[in-house]
Amino acid sequence: MRVISGVDVDVSAFRLYENNKVQDGVDMVFYGQPRSDDGAITLEGGSLNTSFNVNLGAIHAAVQKIAFTATVDGGQVIGNLRTLKIQVEQGGNVLITCDVPMIGRSEAALILGELYRRNAEWKFRFVSQGFNGGLKPLEHFGVDVADEPAPTPTPTPTPTISLQKVTLSKDKPTISLTKQGDKFGKIRINLNWHRGSTHKGFSLFKRDNGVDLDLGAFVRTNDGGRNVIQALGNGFGSLNHSPFVELQDDDRTGDSTDGEWLFVNGNQWENISEVLVFAFIYEGVPNWESTDGVVTIHLEGQPPIETRLTEGHSGHGMCAIARLINNGGTIKVERINRYFTGHQANG
Repeated sequence: MRVISGVDVDVSAFRLYENNKVQDGVDMVFYGQPRSDDGAITLEGGSLNTSFNVNLGAIHAAVQKIAFTATVDGGQVIGNLRTLKIQVEQGGNVLITCDVPMIGRSEAALILGELYRRNAEWKFRFVSQGFNGGLKPLEHFGVDVADEPAPTPTPTPTPTISLQKVTLSKDKPTISLTKQGDKFGKIRINLNWHRGSTHKGFSLFKRDNGVDLDLGAFVRTNDGGRNVIQALGNGFGSLNHSPFVELQDDDRTGDSTDGEWLFVNGNQWENISEVLVFAFIYEGVPNWESTDGVVTIHLEGQPPIETRLTEGHSGHGMCAIARLINNGGTIKVERINRYFTGHQANG
């Protein structure tokens, strides 16, 4: 799905069973849960240009349909978008291109299309069914959309997923987080962007620019230590030992579809002074606008926190994205979004 607009669109995928409903919260793939538990459906990219990769051979036999939806928030409606397009591809070939009619659309949520089984084969149909009321109509698929972050799961016949998120921007550059228990737990930081045209299986909503970004961090510990965590130079760090920050193995093959991950040991937060998250363009022309990059910070018991890589300058291949600061034991997340020519300029 390609959206050429200044309005963000959140897309989701739902695994549906014989009753046309989900069975559990893991049946939904969205920005807060970008990969299905079986790895068959993955979401990548930002809210202006997004891809779902679907490995049809890995879909459980009980799943009868995969529905794809789009929602806009902030009081916006679908009609505010200049264009909304679904492009279905397989093996690099475009099979279907569907344009969603925009004029006069007052809905805030759409079912865009469906992959469905028919006589042991998978087929696709364009739906474009709209709903008023934003996210709530997604209960159509049996999901209880929570207005607040979901509490500790308790037995319930209806799966609950929190779709709330926090977006840091120029107008709202910081947020402070307190512990939900004794510790923060594992803090997961994801960088996703438009990579290029290397996809496996059946690809929906594909994009085709080729840029490789690397995620990294500068870490200051309370004992005076200073560490740079990045794939360049194999400085992957350590989660269980100082500096208590670790980068997941860098992938140059194009197989990874859920971006790059940086992990912070929140149980050792008292030993960390600051984590400065950065990214640099390892391969490709420095053009940040075309990457539609987004960093999402996941903490246990908190809604996802995201910030977008915007305002980048051509030729500046490095971005200081956000900073996690130890503020008296709490975590202050600060949006930075400043661009540099390289590591030395950022030092």
